Amino acid sequence: MNSTTGQPIQKMTFGRMPKPWASFNLETGELVTADRVDIGKPAPGKVVVPVSVWVTPKK
Repeated sequence: MNSTTGQPIQKMTFGRMPKPWASFNLETGELVTADRVDIGKPAPGKVVVPVSVWVTPKK
């Protein structure tokens, strides 16, 4: 999610939980910094937990 607009940017798969201060590249090559990590609840009978990472583009 883009912290400025609140719109989703892309879906990603992380091997482990990203740190809130981590920087990483999007598919477009844009460098972003994680601001906030929201952890949801898994669907009934599922193990996968939805995670939203709010990011700010680095300038």
